[in-house]
Amino acid sequence: MANKSIQVLYIEDDELVRRASVQSLQLAGFEVMGHAAAEPALKLIDGDFAGVVVSDIRLPGVSGLELLAQCRERAPDVPVILVTGHGDISMAVQAMRDGAYDFIEKPFASERLVETVRRALERRTLLLENLALRRELAEQSSVAPRIIGRSPAIEQVRRLIANVAPTDAAVLINGDTGAGKELIARSLHELSPRRDKPFIAVNCGALPEQMFESEMFGYEPGAFTGAAKRRIGKLEHASGGTLFLDEIESMPLALQVKLLRVLQDGVLERLGSNQPIRVDCRIVAAAKGDMTDHVAAGTFRRDLLYRLNVVTIGLPPLAERREDIVPLFEHFLLDAAVRYQRPAPMLTDRQRTNLMQREWPGNVRELRNAADRFVLGIVDDTVATSVDEVQTQSLKERVEQFERAVIAEALEQASGAVAVAADRLQLGKATLYEKIKRYGLVARGDGER
Repeated sequence: MANKSIQVLYIEDDELVRRASVQSLQLAGFEVMGHAAAEPALKLIDGDFAGVVVSDIRLPGVSGLELLAQCRERAPDVPVILVTGHGDISMAVQAMRDGAYDFIEKPFASERLVETVRRALERRTLLLENLALRRELAEQSSVAPRIIGRSPAIEQVRRLIANVAPTDAAVLINGDTGAGKELIARSLHELSPRRDKPFIAVNCGALPEQMFESEMFGYEPGAFTGAAKRRIGKLEHASGGTLFLDEIESMPLALQVKLLRVLQDGVLERLGSNQPIRVDCRIVAAAKGDMTDHVAAGTFRRDLLYRLNVVTIGLPPLAERREDIVPLFEHFLLDAAVRYQRPAPMLTDRQRTNLMQREWPGNVRELRNAADRFVLGIVDDTVATSVDEVQTQSLKERVEQFERAVIAEALEQASGAVAVAADRLQLGKATLYEKIKRYGLVARGDGER
């Protein structure tokens, strides 16, 4: 396989032409490997090759057209640029139909070669970054959701999750609507020994009171009018796993007594049955506001609160952790870019400032929606980007925007460690340092801890 730093494989049997072209590409900043024939170059091309191929059509042995056909088989997304003589134009046009990225007619100016290679490499880089992001998003169903942010409050949340997740301790998550309470609950579940068992989420505020008991405890046939067959309740369904009770403050008082008994005894009875059923589920609850106020008002039982808040995780609103806004927004941009098959715009300094100055009353949920609109090109006052600014962006500017966001995401995952981020991005450290400097990103040295 080719060295991961190689960006261009240049194949030309005329040594003088090859040397001149390779030098032109190197002076333009590309990492280039030259070959006099296609056979040795083909050994370096596979689906992981992150560069582009430039080849003369007429070669000894395997021709440029045969090389194109083999590349299409083993690495169909690798751009192949063909170099043609005057009499080969019709052949090159047919090659374009067969999947070649572009062709250059001899004799050509070095600027034409450099610009064509640059465009092809931008396309290849963008495709690989999209594929990498797709893999990361696909894997999120089997690993703990990522808690994004760099504020002291979020660092504390991460520490609490890491400490508490392996235990069965009941957790109460306190935060405003849309702050990400369910994400915390899922992280606790996915990092626990219960990860292979169900995670059941119940919104206590969305269930009508008359249905609450049957939904939570289940029922037997004939337990009430319309109960035609047995139904397993949420508590029983979550046995072995985690039950997430959102808006716990909305739970009816009568149900609070029954839930407390289940938590104390580990046993429930379905409606219409006297048969005790043993359940073993971890309870993670979430609430808005101070639960002691609900206790003082008589709407929530003090003894149940003590059962639920063995550990309390506070999740401040975005307005109180503004340093998390831009990293979250850029993460949502990447996610939306994959879902909508659109390029991920890169934020300007002014746009970052605008994001951080907003109050975000809807918290993370509102921020995600704003990122979706931004990727879709729906302009509002969220980032104060004019229509003209979006429409006049060149391909190079859009690729740079996407590249900056991907590098920022990799640095966030690596806690700023350049060596780790470079390995994940399959970039040389020197190249990554240069890009970090160019985009004004923050990193730490390899020796820092």
